[in-house]
Amino acid sequence: MINRHKEATIARENNNAPVRDDDGPRINENIRVREVRLIDENGGNRGIVPIQEALRLADDAGLDLIEISPQAVPPVCKILDYGKYKYELQKRKAEARKNQKVVEIKELKLRPMIDTHDYEVKVKQAKKFLGEGNKVKFTMRYKGRELSANDMGKEILNRLLDDLDGLCKLEAEPKLEGRQMIMMVAPA
Repeated sequence: MINRHKEATIARENNNAPVRDDDGPRINENIRVREVRLIDENGGNRGIVPIQEALRLADDAGLDLIEISPQAVPPVCKILDYGKYKYELQKRKAEARKNQKVVEIKELKLRPMIDTHDYEVKVKQAKKFLGEGNKVKFTMRYKGRELSANDMGKEILNRLLDDLDGLCKLEAEPKLEGRQMIMMVAPA
């Protein structure tokens, strides 16, 4: 394993850029290119300017030069307040996380000899789960000789699809795996 100093030296030799410990954009003197495409503090495009001039303009404005798009040729830099920029970035990430919906898979276990009331309870639970935006996995379990009459289980799963018609779409057809038949549905 090479030490940190050698790693930094190798990185500078390869692309003339310092090794960064943080994951944020490069700012001010850490930007190591000859020229940049500059966007000023008012959002106006200044075009391609030498890095020294860009740093001078940022210093005159009392703000920082931030590398917005390092992969562009030449890199795009903007004159902004770095603290405000980091705060806005953090707010956008938090907003994106807040709007995310995690889809869960709820499992309902059935038997081929299910009674009508038990069946109705399972349909009611499935409707509730689908209404919440979750996927539902139906597992038909067979014991003993029930496996030889697996068409009974398939009929019950097809009846479930008919009862949930309009609320869900079939994601995985009923499929026999060992001693159980599995069917997956997702909200419509």
